Formats: sequence, structure tokens, C-alpha cells
Amino acid sequence: MRVLALASACSLVVVSAAVADAGRGGSRGIISTPVTAPLRTAVFDPFLNGREQAQAFSMIHAAGGTYVRIAVRWYRIAPIVPAPVFDASDPDSLGYSWAGVDAAVSNAETAGLTPILDIGGSPHWALDPSTIGTGPGTPQAQALGEFATALATHFDGNHGAPAEHVFQVWNEPNHRPDLSPVDGVAYRGMVNAAAAGIHAVNASNIVVAGALDPLGAEAAGKYTQAPLAFMRAFLCISKSKKPRATCNDPVHMDAWSTHPYSYYGPTGKANGHDNVSLGDLPTMHALLTTGVNLGQVVSRQPIQFWVTEFSWDTSPPRPGAVPAVLGALWADEAFHQMWLSGVSLVTWFMLEDEGGTTPWQSGLYYDSPTLATATPKPMLTAFEFPFVAFLGKNGRVSIWGRDPTSSAQVITIQLGKGSSGSFKKIALVKANTYGIFVATLRLKATQKNWLRATAGGSTSSLPFPLRPPSTKRKYSPWGSR
Repeated sequence: MRVLALASACSLVVVSAAVADAGRGGSRGIISTPVTAPLRTAVFDPFLNGREQAQAFSMIHAAGGTYVRIAVRWYRIAPIVPAPVFDASDPDSLGYSWAGVDAAVSNAETAGLTPILDIGGSPHWALDPSTIGTGPGTPQAQALGEFATALATHFDGNHGAPAEHVFQVWNEPNHRPDLSPVDGVAYRGMVNAAAAGIHAVNASNIVVAGALDPLGAEAAGKYTQAPLAFMRAFLCISKSKKPRATCNDPVHMDAWSTHPYSYYGPTGKANGHDNVSLGDLPTMHALLTTGVNLGQVVSRQPIQFWVTEFSWDTSPPRPGAVPAVLGALWADEAFHQMWLSGVSLVTWFMLEDEGGTTPWQSGLYYDSPTLATATPKPMLTAFEFPFVAFLGKNGRVSIWGRDPTSSAQVITIQLGKGSSGSFKKIALVKANTYGIFVATLRLKATQKNWLRATAGGSTSSLPFPLRPPSTKRKYSPWGSR
């Protein structure tokens, strides 16, 4: 049985009052939630075109998102062949072209979103010569550091662009199609070089590292090192019962991220050694904590644990993918599972299905000729208003959720006999300043009951069954191939 267990920073609220008392309203009938860790949400959709990007970002914000991941393609901004006078660390140097990323950042700012500027795609002239021909290659650390300096300077608020402060260094560096050869030591050099430039511009800037592919693979063309093995090499930590530092070269970063795609639902663990799906996040978080405790991570602020890409394709439209309604309930649980594992920011992959027969059908909306006519999936409600309820002993029900505004508002908890039909108010719970609400309710409930949460009198979560959704069937996050 899955039960509600909170992270170390949180407390479980046990409600001893009868249901009738909890539902009366007024300050005496409202259950307060203590201080907890936050759960912020974001979207990454690399397929959005420029014409609809502004509207897309507004839709993300309307769904409760506060961040958006924006790909910053180095080779598109830098010159194809640098001039002799080119200064790679100066954003105003002749040869740099910032128009594309400026437009995306401006659209994000207008929509009220914080961009995560995701650096990737080295120009050929910046590659380490010894890695050319191995695949995409590995950028020279010095060249990457100079570009990161230029990027952070361009977005320091004094160069005609908005001030931005969150920078991710590469996508899935443990995956050969993104970085070759796959090498955690080389990636450490990349992150440290980028961080030096980014922090020199503004010491409070956030440098995000990791963004790891979840599953190791041995195929030569698409070789992926298992994420925990890559992470140990990156952090210089031994693989032993009592880990120790294996080098004196700490990583300078402020957040660590991963992509915990799961074949077995919201609590499923990955097959294979050192892989990381949703159920393995506590293991990765523990390794990150070990790195911090051993002095292998340097930051001016507490290290954050993020998910910068995650989703499930759904059926429809993708054959063999998780059914859309079940996928939405899985998403509710996934947000809870990630929060329990210490994750403070979750990024959903894709706002809208790409359409056609591609494997990218994990949007919060079904594909449509225009975003204005797009039909929302059930997944959208889970993204906006995640909510779970688990039945314990003696009819007690543990609930967790995050309200759509991520603010301290009063949430109405309702009980029903199924997913549809009438629901009656059984409790009022006040969310904390992050919009997180937690309680244990004493109910006369059975596995036939469903609960839902309502905010502001009109916005409701998906009803959640007290018989937990099945996780026994295997569904690829990308459906049938």
C-alpha cells in the first residue's frame, strides 16, 4: 500500500476532529499546513514555433507554471567562423546574434515566467579537437566558459535584454547523441568553466547541472551511461558503502537536475543498475547530499534538486501509450512522488502534442492547427492542480496537493462514491505560502470512495481514487515504437 510520507523538512498534520467539525468552516474548522518545501512547475516544448510562442507561454502561466525551459543553441548565436577580433566573452562582439533567444526570453517575461536558459550545441570551432568525429563532440571548457560569460552578461539587465538568472549547462550529457565521448570528468570541467563565467557576472545566478537521461544503454550509436554512474564520476565520489571523495576538484553548481522518465508509473523503479526513474529519485537525492557533505559541491546557496524534463505520451493519440485518464492520475502521483524525493521544480515535456506519428505526444493539450483551438488533456488538470489521497488504517485518509495559484488559500476537500456524480464537502485545509496543502483526515471511507480538492469555489483537481491507480502494467513513456 502506498502511504503519504513527507520529506524531512515537512510535518504530517493529523486531524483528530470529526469530519463534521472539519467541514463547518471558519478558523476553527480550517486545517493549517505547516511550512514545507515548494513544488514549482515549468514546461519545455522545443517544437513551439515563433508565431505561437507568446500564447504558449501565457497558457503555461495560466496553468500555474512559473518557469519555462528555453533552448539556447550556442552554434546559432555564435559566428560560424570567428573573426580575428572576436571576443567570445563579450556579448556585443561582432559575430554574436541574440535575436532569437531575445524574442523567446521577452515572450517568457511578458507571460510572467522565469526562463531556464539551457546552453547546448557547440559550434564546430569550439570543440575539443580530440573529440571531433566521435559524434557531437565535447566543447573546450574555456570556450564554453567564455560563451557562458557572454550569455550571462547579455542578460544582466544592462544590455537591452531582461535580467535573467537561471542557466542550465547542457542537456543529457550522459547520452552520446548530446555529448561525446560520454565523460563525467569532462562534464565537470564544462560546468565549472560555465559557472565561473556565470557567477562572475552575478554571484546569485543559478547554475543547473545534470539534466541526465534516465537509462543506461550500450548501443554504440546511442550509448548512454547510467545516470548514477555518471553522477559519481562527475562529483568524484567512490562507489562504496561509505563513499569518499576521489579527487580535489569540487563542482560549482546551484541545482542538480535529472529526467526520471518511468515505465512503471509514478512510483516505479528503473530496470538495470544505476538507472533513475521516478522511484529511484531518493537514491539520486541521497548521492547529491553525499556530494555536498563531502565538500564536492560548492554553492553560495542550498543545493536544489530539479527535474528539467519529464512526461508520458498518452493514448490517444499514441498507440500503446498510457491511457489519457490513467496518465493524468499517474501525473498527480508523480508530482507528489517528486516532491517527497526533494524535488522543488518539475518541468513537463511539451505543452502540445506534436501531431503525426512522431514519438512526441506528451503534451498537456492535444495537437490542433492552432493553440487557440487546442483541446486540453486530463493531464493539464494534474499539472495545474496536483492532488492525491491515500487510504490508511481505520478510515483515515492522507491527502497532499498544490493549489493552482501556489499561494496560501483555503482548499475544500470533497468526498464522492466515484469519479463522477455528487461530491460533498468534508474538510477545509489551508495551503501554506507555497500552495502546498497536507492533512490526514479521519473519515468513514473505503476503497470505493474518491476525493477531490477545490480552490476558489470553482477550480477543482481531478478526483483521485482511494484504490490507487494500477502501476503493474508497463507503459513506455513514449508509447509503442
